[in-house]
Amino acid sequence: MSDNLQETVLVAAKTLNQPTVEKIVDHLVKQKGVKPADATKAVYTEWKKGTLNLAQDNPPKTLPQYFFSLENAWFWAATALVAVTGIVIFTVESSMLLYLRYALGGIFILFLPGLLLISALYPRSEDLDGIERAGLSVGLSLAIVPLVGLALNYTPWGIRLEPIVISLAALVEASAVACAVRKYKYHLLSLK
Repeated sequence: MSDNLQETVLVAAKTLNQPTVEKIVDHLVKQKGVKPADATKAVYTEWKKGTLNLAQDNPPKTLPQYFFSLENAWFWAATALVAVTGIVIFTVESSMLLYLRYALGGIFILFLPGLLLISALYPRSEDLDGIERAGLSVGLSLAIVPLVGLALNYTPWGIRLEPIVISLAALVEASAVACAVRKYKYHLLSLK
């Protein structure tokens, strides 16, 4: 990509004052005669390098707005995964879907509790890369799940399937809410 196009992107961003991607690309195409694909690539490159700060059209400003925004789709995906896992664990008896139960149960026990707790502790993607996050998620899950079982041993419910699934689901959802709140706080800092 030419340095001239990169400079044009930065100048267009300054003149448009906190633009969205669509506004910059539209400006480059209509005013400067750049091809849409080249303009989009140039804007992405400058954003990736950190020299371009992009804004959303209507960024969420309150916690409820953030919870129902597209940035928080991971929360609803995790909640849906917990719900589907619970339904499959408690309802599937046929041998045909037994492997689905094993797969979802494995993710639910060996990965999800640690992932959401690590995400609550380190909410920004820059804090840990993907491999570190995955490794710490498995390790932390292997540490947390036995502690939940140990705590359940001293309750009237004991260590049975239903209390374990409910306890882990509550732990996962609490971690997901904590992570969403932490991500929202960083989101507010990015708006300033």
